[in-house]
Amino acid sequence: MSFTVRLVVASLAVLLAACSSNPPPSRPKVVYRPVVSAPSQFSSPVADDVLVRAIGLVGTPYRWGGNTPDSGFDCSGLIGYVYQGAAGITLPRSTRDMINLRGPNIDRSQLQTGDLVFFATAGGSTVSHAGIYVGEGRFVHAPATGGTVKLDSLDKPYWQKAWLNAKRVITPSNLARQ
Repeated sequence: MSFTVRLVVASLAVLLAACSSNPPPSRPKVVYRPVVSAPSQFSSPVADDVLVRAIGLVGTPYRWGGNTPDSGFDCSGLIGYVYQGAAGITLPRSTRDMINLRGPNIDRSQLQTGDLVFFATAGGSTVSHAGIYVGEGRFVHAPATGGTVKLDSLDKPYWQKAWLNAKRVITPSNLARQ
């Protein structure tokens, strides 16, 4: 039997043995549950659609001014594309206009899936970047030239320092108009 054939047979044997073995013991699942007052918490299939669409775009190239998967995205183009497609909500094109939307400002401890998160990446208090909160302390955003849309953690020191605000776009009143 040739070396290649023996290697293939050995590889298959290892794979089949792994399939028949017991799975490793599972660690307790840690679930992030934001503390939210009862009136503002609601379950929304629209927020779930925003989450799925946003995460599905991870890996799409960054392009300043881009607002489609084919052309690439900048941060506000990504947000507008996701909300229009998943929720039928048309948002302003710039982060400056998005942060000034009418609607509730949300404390970081009260974030829910689908909230917009805003940052001042150049320091100060002027918004320069935004993303979509997807739960468990993470957000999807299109960060920079040469990069791609990515999933990131709000707990990273860079994002903690740049944090400005969050805005709730998907509210029960928005859902009634859909």
